Amino acid sequence: MSDGFSLWQGVIYPLVIQPFADFGFMRRALVACCVLALSVGPVGVLLVLRRMSLLGDAVAHAMLPGAAMGFFGAGLSIWAMSAGGFIAAMVVALGAGLLTRWTSQKEDASFAALYLVALSLGVLMISVRGTSVDLTHILFGNILAVDDDALLLIGCVSSVTLVALALFYRPLLISCVDPAFLAAQGQPLARTHHIFLTLMVINMVAAFQALGTLMAVGLMMLPALAARFWVNDVPRLWLLSSSLAMLCGASGLLLSYHFELPSGPAIVLVAGGVYALSLGLGQRDSLRVRLSRTRHLKV
Repeated sequence: MSDGFSLWQGVIYPLVIQPFADFGFMRRALVACCVLALSVGPVGVLLVLRRMSLLGDAVAHAMLPGAAMGFFGAGLSIWAMSAGGFIAAMVVALGAGLLTRWTSQKEDASFAALYLVALSLGVLMISVRGTSVDLTHILFGNILAVDDDALLLIGCVSSVTLVALALFYRPLLISCVDPAFLAAQGQPLARTHHIFLTLMVINMVAAFQALGTLMAVGLMMLPALAARFWVNDVPRLWLLSSSLAMLCGASGLLLSYHFELPSGPAIVLVAGGVYALSLGLGQRDSLRVRLSRTRHLKV
């Protein structure tokens, strides 16, 4: 009993609990990570199922010029930068869709062309009118500085996403695996695709407030990719992806606190470690499973 209490008092409490108990900014950052994980986990899974994982990265970068315009107009205003980022990301997403429809170019190539232009434009705008501190804040975020407005935005986005996923669960899922069947059932593919794009963009906008444009996609994609090595059915994929995102958020915050590291990159690096662990030891199609099958066939 005394050994357990000593372990709690000497190791677990100071390393895991005390940072959140003593500092309000750590508690706010933890709440932001947990609430954000509820929505980015399922959206990341849908991106993986659609084989559009790099699309999230393109959308995250495409927000930069809009966020820069919001910053120039209202300073570090959450709502102005979020509105600008949302508009810029939707312009790129819809523009890529139009280019795909009107030309022979594939959607991934259209996204690549437009997001590279948007990213370059955003960096140029901030470099000309802002400072290196402004550029760093927008690119990498600062989850430890999350305020009431940012928490409100993240909470609203997470709530809207969960409601939309509940309402459009079947068409969103079927469009991932068999869009032809969805069209045969009389469901408009364009509407389903636009709903999905909107959910992805608003979650990127919410993640951008905490992790910046460069890091935002990490919390969305890495837990979703890791979850694929453990479970197969979609409900459990959503649950595990969100749970891993929460774990990565909390662990990354503790890592940044104890070793004085930037919080956003620390969170994403922890998520990368979880992905590597899942890739090696997961129950489905991991390296361990494939090596075991190879040995079994040789025997």
